[in-house]
Amino acid sequence: MKNTKQIIQTARMLHIAVPALNVPYPPMVQPVIAAVRDENAFALVELARVEWEKFGAISLETISDEYSRWNDERHVRLHLDHVPVIDEDHKPVDYIDIVRRAIAAGYQSVMVDGSRLSLEENIRATAEVALLAHAAGLPCEAELGAVMGHEDGPMPPYEELLASGMGFTKVEEAVRFVHESGCDWLSVAIGNIHGAISEATRGQAKPQARLDIAHLKKLQQATGIPLVLHGGSGIRKESTQEAVQNGIVKINVGTEIRQAYENGVQQGGIEMGQKMLYESTRAMLRDFFEISGSADRIDALGD
Repeated sequence: MKNTKQIIQTARMLHIAVPALNVPYPPMVQPVIAAVRDENAFALVELARVEWEKFGAISLETISDEYSRWNDERHVRLHLDHVPVIDEDHKPVDYIDIVRRAIAAGYQSVMVDGSRLSLEENIRATAEVALLAHAAGLPCEAELGAVMGHEDGPMPPYEELLASGMGFTKVEEAVRFVHESGCDWLSVAIGNIHGAISEATRGQAKPQARLDIAHLKKLQQATGIPLVLHGGSGIRKESTQEAVQNGIVKINVGTEIRQAYENGVQQGGIEMGQKMLYESTRAMLRDFFEISGSADRIDALGD
């Protein structure tokens, strides 16, 4: 059976999207895995630090334990999403300790986010985590550029952000970053934005982001590694599909499925939340990403 790094490489070769589905509440894990399995797709189940700090995930170990109850390695793997070096409140994070805990808990890939640092400091922190992950046989994801949305407080108007290229990943920096950091996957900023996490805005609809595909093509040619699109909820289907044809493999989805679960819980409790989450996730995999059956296609290409 392929490891997670091999799966992502295979998906890149086949131009298949691999959704990475955030689960900020433990009861989300089972219906998400069931939806991926029942579509015979492949996806990552993932947890970010902010989701045990500001949502209901409790801890990375809690989600790992819940994942282990329902694990189906042909269809899903467990990924540690966004572990910031400096968090959204501009406080330092003991990121090495968190990564070590995740490896011990059975996560199968990890991400360090040094995007709030200088280029040199981001390279240093990412290289440190990449060495730790590689020693455990795991791939390491990193971020370069500023994917906006996680900071508390107002974000610049989206059209202003897109038109100015504010925070976009710079091609020349990406070349150096990939070479010196040793990361396996790179999260890039090309017009995508995160869902808001503050209490005041987390329930609101995201702006409909658009992607600068011409810039993405330059990043793909320059880096030569699988690229990651954070803030996948709310991007037009045509843009997402074009991005997958031009280097994006892993696509993070958080807001859309979290809100489906939260709305269901408000209407009828946890069971209703799980039902609405399951149905929403299946529809997204089938109709938006069009990856029903992708597990077979990934398996069919030899290791």
